[in-house]
Amino acid sequence: MDNKNAFDILQERGFIAQATHEAEIKELLSKERVTFYIGFDPTADSLHVGHFLTVMAMSHMQKAGHRPIILVGGGTGMVGDPTDRTDMRKMMTAEEVQHNVDCFKKQLSKFIDFEDDKAIMANNADWLLNLKYVDFIRDYGVHFSVNRMLTADSYRTRFEKGLSFFEFNYMLMQSYDFLELYRRYGCKMQLGGNDQWSNIIGGVELIRKVENQDAYGLTFTLLTTSDNKKMGKTQRGAVWLDPEKTTPYEFFQYWRNVEDASVEKCLGLLTFLPMEEVRRLGSLQDKDINIAKEALAYEITKNVHGEEEAKKALEAARALFAGGAHGGSIPATEIEKSDIEKGISIIELLEKASLIPSRGEGRRLITQGGIKVNDEKVEAFDKVITADDFKDGELMIQKGKKVFHKVTLNG
Repeated sequence: MDNKNAFDILQERGFIAQATHEAEIKELLSKERVTFYIGFDPTADSLHVGHFLTVMAMSHMQKAGHRPIILVGGGTGMVGDPTDRTDMRKMMTAEEVQHNVDCFKKQLSKFIDFEDDKAIMANNADWLLNLKYVDFIRDYGVHFSVNRMLTADSYRTRFEKGLSFFEFNYMLMQSYDFLELYRRYGCKMQLGGNDQWSNIIGGVELIRKVENQDAYGLTFTLLTTSDNKKMGKTQRGAVWLDPEKTTPYEFFQYWRNVEDASVEKCLGLLTFLPMEEVRRLGSLQDKDINIAKEALAYEITKNVHGEEEAKKALEAARALFAGGAHGGSIPATEIEKSDIEKGISIIELLEKASLIPSRGEGRRLITQGGIKVNDEKVEAFDKVITADDFKDGELMIQKGKKVFHKVTLNG
């Protein structure tokens, strides 16, 4: 086992938000190989950036000598976690769930070693779908206070708009998952995003009440921007780990364009770079912060898609934004900062850059999906471009597949 305590590693890198019993967890992780679990909702055939932080935490824990259980919600996925949702999600067949589980394992194998029982894939459908309702409520429902459950954020927000009894059972089922994993594999700890805190506490307390044994919970900071919006979303939806859903270049570009304030945090959470290097890169200022952004994008893309794809994405990005040897000289237009103080329509910007002969042609191109700004497809011709769209004073327009044009701000 690694000499460095896994708790200290996670804390130093910025993962930990809350712990049920911090001192006991640190002691436990230092003295034995701990089996822990993280739950994944199998509603898609790929993991996305929202999952990636927990995957990295799992990898750090395994490298420090502990054993992860990846629990896929084949049973709970048929109900739907009300956390951070305002509506019910569609239910899935067992075949759909299994296909998604197989895809998850392939992606996770880049970060988690499944050989020789070093990690376990489990599916809560194995026990949840065979439960007898009256027995379950009698034996386990008795340990949950409805009053207390309604204070949980996940229920309170849904309660105002309508929370079905179906969904209300979610906390009981997730708590029961922890109990089953404790009984089957000696699992003593549940890890997850901080939005899972109430559900995790439910499981910790259930094991302590039913088995009279210690169990623990640890939550991670959520991946958010400085204005508290969840990271990992673009205009086209989620940023996926599957290269068929989000190309390695698009994936690279997403991280290359993160806001300056998030760079050091993302380097700590989403790369394996030593913390001295993370702090060095995070301390870079002004235009030098682009060096840190490039390192961030390269490292994450390398870990997810491999070194070759990361190098290709890096070369393409450099060619595009700097007019490098691979991309030739990119035409550029300079506009005054005062011109966009109140925003400028995308059509007007295309005209200023001499990319369209007429406004009608601009509307046609946008309607056909032929215009991208900073690698994001423009969906509406009334889109307004503001100073916020410029990264380090630059904005890249793509017309069709081959025409690139850089717009820079003056002033």
